[in-house]
Amino acid sequence: MRAAALLGAALVLTACTSAPAPGPPPSQTPDLRKFTGQQLAWTSCSADASLDCAHLTVPLDYAKPAGETVTVGLLRHKAAKQRIGSLVVNPGGPGGAGTSMAASLAKSPAAAPLLDRFDLVGFDPRGVGTSEPRITCGTGAEQDADRASDVESDMSPEGVKKQLAETTAYGAKCAEATKYGKAFLANVGTRDVVRDLDVLRAALGDEKLTYLGYSYGTQIGAAYAEAFPRHVRALLLDGAVDPAQDIAESLVTQMAGFQDAFTEFGKWCAARRDCALGRDPAHTTEAFQRLVRPLVTKPVPAGSRKLSFEDAVTGTFAALYARGDWPALNGALTELAGGTGRALLAFADGYYGRGRDGHYGGGIDAYFAVRCVDRARLTDRAAIDRAHQRMLAGAPFLAGGSPDTSELDICSTWPVPPTSAEHAPHAVGLPKPLVVSTTHDPATPYQQGVDLAKDLDGVLLTYEGVQHTVFLDGNACVDRAGVAYLIDGTAAATRC
Repeated sequence: MRAAALLGAALVLTACTSAPAPGPPPSQTPDLRKFTGQQLAWTSCSADASLDCAHLTVPLDYAKPAGETVTVGLLRHKAAKQRIGSLVVNPGGPGGAGTSMAASLAKSPAAAPLLDRFDLVGFDPRGVGTSEPRITCGTGAEQDADRASDVESDMSPEGVKKQLAETTAYGAKCAEATKYGKAFLANVGTRDVVRDLDVLRAALGDEKLTYLGYSYGTQIGAAYAEAFPRHVRALLLDGAVDPAQDIAESLVTQMAGFQDAFTEFGKWCAARRDCALGRDPAHTTEAFQRLVRPLVTKPVPAGSRKLSFEDAVTGTFAALYARGDWPALNGALTELAGGTGRALLAFADGYYGRGRDGHYGGGIDAYFAVRCVDRARLTDRAAIDRAHQRMLAGAPFLAGGSPDTSELDICSTWPVPPTSAEHAPHAVGLPKPLVVSTTHDPATPYQQGVDLAKDLDGVLLTYEGVQHTVFLDGNACVDRAGVAYLIDGTAAATRC
């Protein structure tokens, strides 16, 4: 999952405060030597003999390095020849598993030049995937019920009260079901992932970090650059999250990005005789609303389950991430027009990480756990209203099911306080990073990459396309520039 998108139609809003003052680089403190000097026990973990796995031990709380420890799951593909060092990768989220991403890249022809020169290392951020403990907040059945309820669309006094009770209960379940409870939830944010990443760099034996991050993974990369600028060899950041944006602004611009991608989909669709939204590209937003608005009060059958309004929107979001999914999205909308929602629900299930057996992979729980400590809280209902109105103005295809009045989000009642806040990144002594930004990226709009490259004094690579992230996805121009940067450190402003 490379997503940092809106989950259903829920408002995940926080406010801007000053960034916490950085302390001394954790890997340079004597208390961490037992972690930075650890020997990783790599063992075979796949039918593919070229892949092996290990666990990195790190402090639960970096303020108490002699206390409890947790582990970070790793997967490695060793360099084939002329090894430069390690290339550490993260796919985003929050909640994405770097081990899965590394296993996939290890089979990618586009990544072959990098596989020759680097040990490809994927890591699952604390609480995610193969890391232990995992963030756990509820059962699959509970998550199914929450998705089907569309409680956010009921803004009566009773509905608001119920929604607030459910968000409070969700945070309490996360603290109760996750090992170490609140102590762990208080230390799962980007602040602590960055510290783990530097311990990993040292344990891998690399003097400097070479890093590839997608989507939220760019936020990890930018935060690492701030904390450890002189430990960086190269940073390639694709699908940039702008850490200077407060989350309300981020939500507004992100939804405008999805509207932009939806408009491009509408143009493509309208040129087809079988377009579910009609042949006039100027009216595809209205046609979409006619299809999904009735779901607010009357979900449609989707196999043994039903398709809610929010799952229809989430499924549409998921299909807008890559142009290759557009034919399937058109088919799903055609199916919805016929009164069933199996295909759109499948897109939403993929987004949420739900398997056919009803089990969820945990990415959504990790998403909220990280977001709720990475940003300051917002409890001002008037500010929420203003942001929501701006969001609908920029993304009219969402109208009809989202709340029209103030609604507090999950983070407003989260059981532990924030540990970070948004701010413009600043890194002295940092080698120039390469930032890749796509002109019609729905989830991380193009301007965010422009701004991040400027903040980090980096090099901007612009890709003209409609998708979320592009490096190593088969575009020869982008891949050639990115590979050259990671291997040789050379980069120039490029448009592909």
